[in-house]
Amino acid sequence: MNVQLKGPWTQAQIDNYLVETVYPLRLGCIAGDGFPRVVSVWYHYADGQFHCASHNTSQLVALLRDNGNVGFEVGPNEPPYCGVRGQGVATLSDLGGGETLEKLLDRYLGGAESSLGNWLLSRREDELLISITPQRLFSWDYRQRMDGPG
Repeated sequence: MNVQLKGPWTQAQIDNYLVETVYPLRLGCIAGDGFPRVVSVWYHYADGQFHCASHNTSQLVALLRDNGNVGFEVGPNEPPYCGVRGQGVATLSDLGGGETLEKLLDRYLGGAESSLGNWLLSRREDELLISITPQRLFSWDYRQRMDGPG
């Protein structure tokens, strides 16, 4: 599948940014009432896909079961602003959720040796893998413009 790109970054620059940055993924899902819900989730980016984990009874999983079309954004909350946003399709799998959770704990917390890590891993059998395949990617980079004389 060919991903549509817009913005100043190449696919390689986008891939590098998504692999290197550790900001959460802001994930927009469509609820049954037609209004979007935005959820921040940890992600691992590999082979052109976002991989996340969520408990099988979470509201996020319920939303994605009903509609896998999503919007997303990865970027800082403070200037100078840059990042990637886009649209894609999310799929759920019973396989790989626990392993993905372990990767996410390493990526965002530096390991599972914390009360949060221990609690999350105690439920690892009930974690689902969320894979998001981007259809469109939009990069933006205001760093040069914002770094000017102040």
